[in-house]
Amino acid sequence: MKFGFDIDDTLIDLRRHAFHLYNKKLNKTIGEDVFDTIGTVEIHEPFGLTNEEGSQMWKDSMEEIYFTDCPSFEGAKEVLNALAEEGHEIYYITSRPKGYCEQTRAWVKAQGFPVVDERFYCGMADHEKIDIIKNLELDVYVDDKPAVLNTLAGSTTKVIVKNQSYNQTVEYTRLTSWDEFNKLVGYASV
Repeated sequence: MKFGFDIDDTLIDLRRHAFHLYNKKLNKTIGEDVFDTIGTVEIHEPFGLTNEEGSQMWKDSMEEIYFTDCPSFEGAKEVLNALAEEGHEIYYITSRPKGYCEQTRAWVKAQGFPVVDERFYCGMADHEKIDIIKNLELDVYVDDKPAVLNTLAGSTTKVIVKNQSYNQTVEYTRLTSWDEFNKLVGYASV
């Protein structure tokens, strides 16, 4: 089978990692209970930042956010490695900026995810992911962003949403924990 995965907030807990970095950089102590209620992909509002300030904070912190010690979600690496070991094709499709693609691929490999270079797609806008997913004829695709997921409505790809506070209104199969992945895709041997 062909499995496709977004990276940020699907395989790794990037927003939460960035939230902790913002607390440190801004000398704040805003709790994870607040983080868990943020209804947008952007995380700047609890810090009292405007949209412009929040956008600038993200841009100024990208290297630190993307390439430090951001944890993967528990069980994500194990699931992907088991799929790869069984001969399934694993594709990564991330809209991280083009300038970070090589570094992102190397970082994902270093974290222990199974990466085949030719199956690593990076640098497209969110709405452009649909073309890649359709051209690859993926059997299953997992992402967190409603804007991406909604472009796949009606496709033959099984769409799974990685549960996040900002995607509660989308109606797809919902992954809340990586230990339930195999059951959600109807694949018991991993």
